[in-house]
Amino acid sequence: MASAFPPTRHSVIERLRKDDAAERSAAFGDLVEGYWQPVYKHLRATWRMTPEDAQDLTQAFFSDAFQKAWLEKYEPGKARFRTFVRVCVDRFAMNSRQASGRAKRGGDIRLVSLDFDRAEQEVRALALSAPADAEDFFRHEFVRSLFGRAVTEARAEMERTGRLVHFRLFERYDLDPDDHTSYAALAAEFGLTESQVTNYLSLVRRTFRAHALIALRGLCGTDDEYRREARELFGLEIE
Repeated sequence: MASAFPPTRHSVIERLRKDDAAERSAAFGDLVEGYWQPVYKHLRATWRMTPEDAQDLTQAFFSDAFQKAWLEKYEPGKARFRTFVRVCVDRFAMNSRQASGRAKRGGDIRLVSLDFDRAEQEVRALALSAPADAEDFFRHEFVRSLFGRAVTEARAEMERTGRLVHFRLFERYDLDPDDHTSYAALAAEFGLTESQVTNYLSLVRRTFRAHALIALRGLCGTDDEYRREARELFGLEIE
C-alpha cells in the first residue's frame, strides 16, 4: 500500500536543471503529464482556439520549452510554478498569434501520449464559456488532472493487491455517488458490514491521497510551494 506521504523527491525545477540528460528528460515528461491538460483547456477556453490549433500549440509549447530550456528560468519569489507555466503559455500563444501562423506540431519531442479526444470531451462538457478568471480556471484544471492521475494509480494499486472491491466502493461513494448512496446501502449491496465499508474506503482514500501527493511533489517548483499546495488541497502540514 502507498504510504500517507510521498517519498523524498526533488522539485521539478531541481530535476530539470540536472546535468544528466536522461533525468532531465524524465522530469520534463512528468511536467508534460501534469500540465498538458490544463494548458490545452486554457487555450481552448481562454484563448478560444479551435481544437486543432490548441492541440498544435500545446505540443509546440512543450517542445519549445524543452528544447530551449526556458521553464528552468522560473523564479520562485515571483509566483507559483503553476502560474509561471500559465503565463508562459499566454506569451507563447500571443507570439504565435502575432506571427500569424499555426505553430508546428510537437517538433522532435513526444514524451507522453496526449489524449486530446478525452480532453476535448471535458472541454465541451464545460460548455466552453470563457472563464472569468484564467488563473482560477488553470488551477482547477491542474487539480482535475492531478486527481485523475491519482485515481488511475489508486485503481492500479488496488487491482495489484487484490482489492478491487475496495476501489469499486470508492467509485460508488466518492467518485460517482447518487442520492441513495450510503455506507449502509453499499454494505447491503456488496455483502459487507458497514465497518468493512468504512475501512475499505479509508484504505483507498489514503492510497489516492498518497499518489496525488507523489504527483504533486514532482510538479511544484519548490519545497515551500509543495507544502502550500498540500495544505490547500488536503489540509496537511508537511515538514
